[in-house]
Amino acid sequence: MKVPGDLRYAKSHEWVRVADDGVVIGVSDYAQSEMGDIVFADLPQVGAAYEKGESMAVIESVKAVSDIYAPVGGTVIEVNEALVDSPELINDDCYGEGWLVKLSLDGEAELDELLSPAEYQELLETEA
Repeated sequence: MKVPGDLRYAKSHEWVRVADDGVVIGVSDYAQSEMGDIVFADLPQVGAAYEKGESMAVIESVKAVSDIYAPVGGTVIEVNEALVDSPELINDDCYGEGWLVKLSLDGEAELDELLSPAEYQELLETEA
């Protein structure tokens, strides 16, 4: 499983990339592989606000329907419109073209509560 070193991770398998105007969020390589072939992504509306840990999106795969949780609190400022027609981008490039949403951050402190790449790798090894 790929675990890029420039990201932070939630125990629920979402990743967070800090950007100039907020944070970009997606699901990890582990999460997308566990879900199987993704056929639909129900993303939130721009302007919707979420608390850390709140369900903010739903991904449907051939195996199951999975809630995606906000790894940090914030307001949606952008969603990945490409996923409407091509939800398989999450399987193909979960850390790039398959990102889900961009949030404006409620507070920087929540970023410190996320797992480092090394801590996330340890979590994956315990779940394997």
